[in-house]
Order: sequence, then C-alpha cells, then structure tokens
Amino acid sequence: MSERCSGIVLPALLALVVVAAPARSQDASTLKKDMIGQWELSTTERSKTCVVTLKDDASPQGLNLELEPGCGAALPFTRDIAAWAIKGLDIVRLQDAAGASVIDFTEVESGIFEGLRQGEGIYILQNLAAARSLAKSMDQMIGDWSMVRGNGVAICGLTLTNTEADQDNFQVFLKPNCDPAVAAFAPTQWRLDRGQMILMSATGDVWHFEADDNAQWRRVPDSADPLIMLRQ
Repeated sequence: MSERCSGIVLPALLALVVVAAPARSQDASTLKKDMIGQWELSTTERSKTCVVTLKDDASPQGLNLELEPGCGAALPFTRDIAAWAIKGLDIVRLQDAAGASVIDFTEVESGIFEGLRQGEGIYILQNLAAARSLAKSMDQMIGDWSMVRGNGVAICGLTLTNTEADQDNFQVFLKPNCDPAVAAFAPTQWRLDRGQMILMSATGDVWHFEADDNAQWRRVPDSADPLIMLRQ
C-alpha cells in the first residue's frame, strides 16, 4: 500500500472504530436493561428449574440477584452464584463472589439463552412467564397420539409420558400394529425443544415435528408423503 493510500485508509478506519464504539456500548447497555426481571434457569427439558431475579443495583461482586430457596437443591451449582454481569457485547454471566464465571449464557433465540457447564451439559435461561407458558404447553403434550400420513390414514399410536428417560428426555411408548417404518424407528424418548417435538430411538435416530397452522405436528423436513402427529 502506498503512503498516500495508507494516509487515506488509516484515518478512515479509525473513524469507523470511533463511530462503532458507542453502538457496541449501547448493545451491552440494552442487553443489561432487557435482563432485569425474573428468569427461569433450567435443564434443557425443564425437569429441574430455578427462578432467578436479576436486579440493576450493584454489589461488590457485580449486579445483585436473588435465587429462589429451592435453587440449590434443584441445581447444585447455583449455590456458587453471588451476582450477575454483562460481559463483552452479548454474554450474560452468573458469577461467584470473586467475579469468576459460574455459567455464561448467550442468546440463541429471542429471550432464550443457553449456557454450557463442562461435564454437566447445557442449561437454559428464559423469561419466567415464557417458561411457564412452555410448561403448560408440555403438559398438554402428555397422553395418546396418532401418527397419520398426509392422506389421513393412521399408521401408529403413541403415548407420550412425563416419565424421565434421562436428564433431557421423557419416555414414549408405541402401541401395537404400527406401520413397519415407524416400528423400525421404534422411538423410546421424546422432548420439546425450541418449538419442535423430537422423537428419538434407542439407536440414536431422531425425527423432528413442528406444529402447523392446523394444530397438528408435521414431520420436518416436509415430504410428498408427510407424517403428522395428531392428539387423541
């Protein structure tokens, strides 16, 4: 690059940095403002939950928060949480009294944050009202279902339960005389995840279903001969 070009480009780049800096600061400031309130901290399938109230007043450890009394029993790592903070542009940190991270969250969908604890797995932080709405939705999923083809012909009956199969999933049972394709898939577990109903087999195969406009669940990706889950 010539001296003349660098003399033009470098000031221009510096100007961009100066202009961009306030915008980044505003992003973090907006995130902090949006986080004030009640949140549900939970495992991905919500079998273990904890209500966290994030506040905007400062403490020596960071920003103040409150954990409901049952948090330590439900999620033992929460016993180390003393404060919260925004780190960088988009990280919501729940931290200990020394300021070290207990768990860091980043937004994956509007109002839904994910955080990973090594050796434990993924945890979800979401608005408490939205989380309770999801819980109601999940309760409505429990019971008998029919899997039908696009022409309306039933090919299998299933029962979704709220019995834990493992940390993240619940048991599902097939009824007799299922279509060979479904019988071969043989789902044993299910869960709700980001608006999808997910069925899983013992061998690790996964089928995804999404709710459509007709209050039924259609397998995705869609096909010329779709599979649809209907509540019985």
